[in-house]
Amino acid sequence: MPAWAAFERGIKRTLLVWHRRAGKDELALHQACVAAHLRPANYWHCLPTYEQAKKAIWEAVNPHSGKKRIDEAFPPLVRKRTDNSSMTIEFHTGSVWRIVGSDNPDSLVGAPPAGVVFSEWALCNPSAWGLLQPILLENNGWASFITTPRGRNHVRSMLDMARKNPAWFAQVLTVDDTQQVTMAQIEEARTEYTSLYGKEAADALIQQEYWCSFEAAILGAYYGKELATAEQQGRICRVPADPDVPVHTAWDLGIHDAMAVIDWQIVASQVRILGYDEGHGYGIPYYALRAKERRLKYGCPQGWDYVPHDARQREMTSSGHDGRAKQRLETMIECGMKPKVVANHAIADGISAVRQVLPRCWWDDSDEVAELLNALRSYQVEWDDDAKCFKKTPLHNWASHGADAKRTLAMAYRELRALPAQEPGKMFSMDPSMLPIGVKGATLDDLWALQPKRRSGRI
Repeated sequence: MPAWAAFERGIKRTLLVWHRRAGKDELALHQACVAAHLRPANYWHCLPTYEQAKKAIWEAVNPHSGKKRIDEAFPPLVRKRTDNSSMTIEFHTGSVWRIVGSDNPDSLVGAPPAGVVFSEWALCNPSAWGLLQPILLENNGWASFITTPRGRNHVRSMLDMARKNPAWFAQVLTVDDTQQVTMAQIEEARTEYTSLYGKEAADALIQQEYWCSFEAAILGAYYGKELATAEQQGRICRVPADPDVPVHTAWDLGIHDAMAVIDWQIVASQVRILGYDEGHGYGIPYYALRAKERRLKYGCPQGWDYVPHDARQREMTSSGHDGRAKQRLETMIECGMKPKVVANHAIADGISAVRQVLPRCWWDDSDEVAELLNALRSYQVEWDDDAKCFKKTPLHNWASHGADAKRTLAMAYRELRALPAQEPGKMFSMDPSMLPIGVKGATLDDLWALQPKRRSGRI
């Protein structure tokens, strides 16, 4: 009732951290139906993935009533049209309600909504809110975030903010507050969790799901322990850039997926994480310009721009003077960057390299680096619900891009520690005077073959 009363008072931002089976989605669906009749507009119900939204909302049946959830919230009499293919409901008032996923934030840009529900917000891509917030500010729309915790990620920081902001309604409800789930039911869930994950993980899940604990480690998280140690040791703080040390970047390359770039430098035994940039739908020149601007802000020399092996892929949308499609590396060079490909490696080896470098990392306490930390905390093993066991591969979601950029950084650090110091830029400069005699007309593939063989090494 307090959450509903806040909605009726006109509160535009709501964060509900409620325990499992507390009725979060039911409240949000009924709120959307009322809003659709008060103001003709577009309304969205957003889950982490489009497929998850289909199963959890559109096709879900209330076990207590035997009715579909959407039929209870949106009675057929108030509907003008229901489209199962696009999971859209049009009302007689002219309003339209639909289901979307945060797994592709760029797809959210279009017909502007007047109200958005972010369900399972702890698992959603936080970039989705970054895209929609300006739209809702402009049209005086509302947003409701409903979730249970998933470690100390963007939900925790949002809760801390919302509790201090009178424009927000924030509420945490555990089973002690609602009495909606009996202890017998909780113990039954604990038994099931124990059989799947073991006692320690089961106890953490119970605290997370029913007592809304932010301290419980995310199930299957790769770096939870290392990042918790960094926080305890005070290594997440104001981290200055050393003006005498080059600032390197580490990339995860993507266009349809996110592009992620980490700014870092090595100062004595420290790996200083100075900045982070992530976005969707932009090309390499856009991120190169942003990286240059950040380097100027740091006041440091330009270091290497470390990229994964897929930087050698050719982009069909760009070509050189000979008409051949350009490699991503060539585009980076043309943008004044100094790319260097890290050794190709298995994902497991890269994760191991990250675990080795994390104890040396110091993290700037900026909002941008906090976004990277949230991604690393949420990076986890994929769960096979059919086989009831963990897979051997990471879950690919919004957290993967920052984690993959960190993997590039770890492999670069391993190489830097194994090789003698080199001056960045000599090998890949586009200045013909800096190329060896006889190769001034060479292609990038030709130059690649001229590189000296590198010694492998470990920290």
